[in-house]
Amino acid sequence: MGLMTAMGMGCGRADNTPITDSTKPAVVTASAEAPPADRKYLLERIDDAAVVQLYADGFASLPLDQKVLIWHLYEAALAGRDIYYDQRYSHNLEMRDVLEEILTHPAGVDPATLAEIQRYTKLFWLNTGPFNNLTARKFVLKCTPQAFAAAAKASAKAGATFPAANGETLDALLARLQPIFFDSSVDPLVTNKTPGTGKDIVTTSANNLYVDVSMKDLEGFHERYPLNSRVVKRAGAIVEEVYRVGGRYDKEIRTIIGHLKAAIPYATEPMAKALAALVKFYETGETADRVAYDIAWVQDKASPVDTINGFVEVYMDSRGMKGSWESLVFYVNPEKTEGIRRLAADAQWFEDRMPWAAQYRKQGVRGITANAIDVVVEAGDSGPITPVGINLPNDQRIREKYGSKSVSLTNVNEAYDKSTSAEFRKEFAWTPEEAARAEKWSSVAGELTTDLHEVIGHASGKVSERLKGSPQSALKEQYSALEEARADLVALYFLPDNRMVELGLLSAANHTEIVRAEYEGYARNALVQLRRVREGTQIEEDHMRNRQMIVRWLLANSKAIEERQRDGKTYYVMVDAGAFQEGVGRLLSEIQRIKAEGDYEAAKKLFETYGVHFDAKLRDEVVARVDHLHMPSYTGFVQPRLEAVKGPDGRIADVKISYPLDLTTQMLEYSGKRQ
Repeated sequence: MGLMTAMGMGCGRADNTPITDSTKPAVVTASAEAPPADRKYLLERIDDAAVVQLYADGFASLPLDQKVLIWHLYEAALAGRDIYYDQRYSHNLEMRDVLEEILTHPAGVDPATLAEIQRYTKLFWLNTGPFNNLTARKFVLKCTPQAFAAAAKASAKAGATFPAANGETLDALLARLQPIFFDSSVDPLVTNKTPGTGKDIVTTSANNLYVDVSMKDLEGFHERYPLNSRVVKRAGAIVEEVYRVGGRYDKEIRTIIGHLKAAIPYATEPMAKALAALVKFYETGETADRVAYDIAWVQDKASPVDTINGFVEVYMDSRGMKGSWESLVFYVNPEKTEGIRRLAADAQWFEDRMPWAAQYRKQGVRGITANAIDVVVEAGDSGPITPVGINLPNDQRIREKYGSKSVSLTNVNEAYDKSTSAEFRKEFAWTPEEAARAEKWSSVAGELTTDLHEVIGHASGKVSERLKGSPQSALKEQYSALEEARADLVALYFLPDNRMVELGLLSAANHTEIVRAEYEGYARNALVQLRRVREGTQIEEDHMRNRQMIVRWLLANSKAIEERQRDGKTYYVMVDAGAFQEGVGRLLSEIQRIKAEGDYEAAKKLFETYGVHFDAKLRDEVVARVDHLHMPSYTGFVQPRLEAVKGPDGRIADVKISYPLDLTTQMLEYSGKRQ
């Protein structure tokens, strides 16, 4: 994923499903105080979504200064939450207000209608609006508009205050929002990177990053603030609305800055320098200040607490340019960091052995700071649906000159593990032996592959000088999926290497079985992930495109994977691990060439052929098999809650952590409302 407002463009995020279908961490080390055996992880199911509680066990043992630092950063994270709501859809905040007013004033509302509004609102919270986080498709209320209007009017009688614009009546408000809530053909996709022949990727995307602007309008238009602005057309002229103090999101940004400044006295000297640089970037919005912050953030290699805060990832923008706001606050888990740091220290060894042409190899790979972390809060584009691994900054020039930072979200992986059924793997495994291998080894394999993806994959390679460090400008909407594929392929290519044993990351006795478990799981996942795209016949989300592309390319261009049928069910069966690695190496070499040379047409052809389109009948089969097992398509997390405890002098004497165990409670608290 990307670092705050820092990462220019590109990507460095492993999404909220690990690279294989495994959700287990590789190593589970007992904390000083073992969690209770009956701890609750899976809180509820809403349609095909699971809601899981995230725990941060080590927080209570942190020194007071680190707790106070985290608390201020936690407040800064929550202060920017509404920025992402607005970026994702221009109607989001208004919709949320309407929904939450009904939920907090339920007296007199028909029970069946209220239940439907509760269902819809929970999905709305999880996905930050009415678009599925993975498929980009709009979902709608299933009650009638008349029933919804009656519910709103009953809530108004019970004291609800609705966000009527310019004095409009409640009836007028509901009439204006009716197609937004009920019509799936109005603004059907939040991001549409493959709209079809003759259609525009910007105008067919419903996000709020552009207003009355088409791709044709942007030809020849120079964006001074490509990452942190909204582009709009006013009176026929195209202008940028910059995200900064005095610009767009001024109120939220000023609040974020206040909390960041309050955090600085408790930070280490390198972290304080980075936070001050972040404040300056928020104040000016200038690219030079974003670069200065990125550099300061990367150079802070040892602080035990860290944050990502700002306009980072570009997945939501069909052009792959505009950064979505997000924040994470986390602390290093030293017990789980040793292995990932051994990988980072060996980065040049891997670079020297990449299967691509020598001119694309880096010399003197800059320091990759790698940590296993425990997350305290995630907001905006990183929560409630969260990545499992992060590598930043996204700016290629900074990566090559100053290095990058990579983190593995250990408590997120643990929460997945504790909330997932083993039956899932068995359903899609060709043999009992494959299922047993997955049960035994996929946790180890998945964690190591994720670490290789983040620490080695995203940090590797160099691009042609003529691209001026910005391959995303040439590769446009194909860049994010291409870069995620590149990082996955690096991980898959090196997993069988004996270096994994030499570094003490795997045992020699189990290495072959672990590699096989990972390759089998990767092949299965390209099939299983179709459960998430329940409408249409194309994939929009970049991580999903990347995985489908790799597996379907291997099906077509190697003897590594076979598609088999049995009892009316389809299986993707990994049959030759050697052919799998060899095919991965060939594909990786070509993908690095595409990135390094900015070969847009080659990237587009690759994903159009293998990564975007799929057979609806196959998807329907997968959905039926998954639904029979009652397995979710995606997971959202309820975050830990922090509360500052102040002493008689008004200073923070302690910070208490608690766990809400309820999505509705947390979301209404974040909005300043109580049920």
